[in-house]
Amino acid sequence: MPRAPKASPSVTVAQRPLAVTPTVDPTKVATIEEIGQDIATAILEKRLPPGTWLREEALGRVYGVSRTKVRAALLTLSKDKLIEMIPDKGAFVSKPTVQEAREVFGLRRILESEVVRLFIAKARPRDYQRLEQHIRFERSALRPHATTGTVREKLLGDFHVALAEATGNATLAELVRELVARSSLIAMLYHSDNDSHCASGEHADFLRLCRSGQVEAAVASMTEHLMRIEASLHLVQDGPDRQLDLINALLA
Repeated sequence: MPRAPKASPSVTVAQRPLAVTPTVDPTKVATIEEIGQDIATAILEKRLPPGTWLREEALGRVYGVSRTKVRAALLTLSKDKLIEMIPDKGAFVSKPTVQEAREVFGLRRILESEVVRLFIAKARPRDYQRLEQHIRFERSALRPHATTGTVREKLLGDFHVALAEATGNATLAELVRELVARSSLIAMLYHSDNDSHCASGEHADFLRLCRSGQVEAAVASMTEHLMRIEASLHLVQDGPDRQLDLINALLA
């Protein structure tokens, strides 16, 4: 596969070949939505780390579609901030700055506090059952050799999305979904030390507070949970050496 051109300072991570294994049905022509979802999944599962060059020609071969269709899927992902479209260079997996990382978690604390209040006010028994089942999935994934760390992290993030969806506010849920996805990129880039066992336990403690109707205690629990996740990040501006180490670690 041809090598990527030398990157500008805004895309300094090594631009390795694509690592997308499509999950769409190979007997059917992939839709724009399916291509976008497949690429988004590859990003969140760390197969496409921050800074990866997403070549339209290569993706077209992977999915058996035109570059026009690929470009439409990439534009959709750029609206969700998962990728960055750089004029005259192409599409790259987004590489959030330290400032952006702090802003994302700050905004999550604001939005998810409102999510908690709405959830307690509107949740039905089936909503609690769904979230309790999700926590059981998390705990199952935490068993030794059960799943990869990436799958565990995605399950933990999905809890927040499911909570937002249960409020019935589609716009709020969409915003939370975008911020959770961006948080996954941030955790990948800034080497999160988040303890999955601790995070899942905090989800369970939080849900018990919701069930008992303790609104402010539940809000405080969610806020502290997000603050701990942010504190687990190494939020320092990385130089080229650390970026190369990141790529080498993902390829090992």
